[in-house]
Amino acid sequence: MNISQLETLITISKTMSFRKAGELLNLTQPAVSAQIKSLEEEFKTVLVDRSQPVTLTDRGQVFVDHAEQILGIVDELKQRLSDLDQTPQGHIQLGTTTSIAIQILPRVLSYFQDQFPHIKTTIQSMASSQIYHSVENGLIDIGIGYLIERNPNLSTSILYYDTFELVVSPQHPLAKLSTASMDVLGGIPLILLTRDTVGRRFADDVMKKHGIEPQVVMELSSSEEIKRMVEINLGAAIISKQSVTTELRNGTLQIVPLSELEVSHPVGVIYKSGRYVSSAMRQFLSDLKGMPETQFISSE
Repeated sequence: MNISQLETLITISKTMSFRKAGELLNLTQPAVSAQIKSLEEEFKTVLVDRSQPVTLTDRGQVFVDHAEQILGIVDELKQRLSDLDQTPQGHIQLGTTTSIAIQILPRVLSYFQDQFPHIKTTIQSMASSQIYHSVENGLIDIGIGYLIERNPNLSTSILYYDTFELVVSPQHPLAKLSTASMDVLGGIPLILLTRDTVGRRFADDVMKKHGIEPQVVMELSSSEEIKRMVEINLGAAIISKQSVTTELRNGTLQIVPLSELEVSHPVGVIYKSGRYVSSAMRQFLSDLKGMPETQFISSE
């Protein structure tokens, strides 16, 4: 048995095809068949049902589960050996929300990559709730998002605090008000984040608490999309204050102060407890935690 055989079987389990597995692995179909046959002969069992579509047998599924664990151990071994080099290097899979990716990460990553050019960073945008799931299941190494829950399998560290604000176009009737009450939310079109986001759940909870029936005319998954809609006066929105700093400075959006929204929400880094932390991750986490809050918060 060798690593290549395990990779081939795992690829077959995902593609359900000897041909497609060969294409992904740059192997001929006969070579793929030979590797699987060799495995089956060594373990004296049938791992693959070759009828169409190709599927794993029950024993094949058990085999794949263990094969994935073995490959995980091999990957960790490679990373540990790489870490013997004094220069931090490696690959970090980072998950964060769209607004954080646009507003915060450029400042952080520009410094980090200048200092550590051998560390590669891949960024995936997702809701804060999905960040927790992705970190816990090993789909990403580090998450940066709203700290919305406690999970014994995860470690968190607060980076800064954010608030959610009611924002409108300067042409909106509410733009003339220096302050407002929650009642105004019941009489205006609202453009809100989708229900899987922290901002939307917070907005819904506050409005429900005050008996407000919102007139939601649009739901969008990204604060960037919402800002563009509000700028052309299609409605008002409740979104992250950090996400609108540029627009506030340029005068294309305006905050309507609502005291009921003045709640601080911690934003922080999320990573799995007890997992091996590579030199790349260790350096990235150290840099993040060592940065002052002013590094993350833009001035209006």
